[in-house]
Amino acid sequence: MGRNHQKLLNNLEELRKGAGLTQEELSTKAEVSRKSINAIENGVYIPSTVLSLKIAKTLSCRVEDIFQLP
Repeated sequence: MGRNHQKLLNNLEELRKGAGLTQEELSTKAEVSRKSINAIENGVYIPSTVLSLKIAKTLSCRVEDIFQLP
């Protein structure tokens, strides 16, 4: 994503809460730390393709449902 990552729109928190999951629960299911989930939700960290796919699978959605370009 390079320097333009700040333009990436992120719906992870809404989708996670909609699924009834805490950050800890999502992190366990996606095999990543809770801090990583928090950093993604706050736009501090852009996950890898593999992690994005794991999160999408856990939330039963598409990666494009979580992340979009404006």
